[in-house]
Amino acid sequence: MSKLILTHEVDGLGSAGDVIEVKDGYARNYLIPQGFAVAWTRGGEKQVAQIRAARKARAIATHEEAEALKQSLEQARVKVSAKAGAEGRLFGSIKPADIVAAVSAAGLGELDKRKVTIPSAIKATGDHEALVRLHEDVTAVISLQVVALKK
Repeated sequence: MSKLILTHEVDGLGSAGDVIEVKDGYARNYLIPQGFAVAWTRGGEKQVAQIRAARKARAIATHEEAEALKQSLEQARVKVSAKAGAEGRLFGSIKPADIVAAVSAAGLGELDKRKVTIPSAIKATGDHEALVRLHEDVTAVISLQVVALKK
């Protein structure tokens, strides 16, 4: 098991500044090369304190912004266009990046695609929902209207 310090938030593991233990292969092949974590050292404790302080400063400033963004996202209906067959079945599925692009095109704000969660695969036109984690304790539900892309 490897002991690491997270530099970014990783679903299922923790947020930036957390000290975690994961299997060696996961650390060596994914977390460290992607820049999500660094190896834990005794000197790393100072780094943990700095990361936590920066996260806390950002959290206080952005909590109000997250609440405001949540209100605008939940009140709006986001239209997502995708290629579809005659019966409304999509060629592929709607991905978090598609949702982020549709939200920014609608002028509702910028989101991080890693924070968008789709409860079940969206493979047909119609009305769907997606979750966006805007802050540690602020989650918004986006109403999506998936329509066929006009040729």
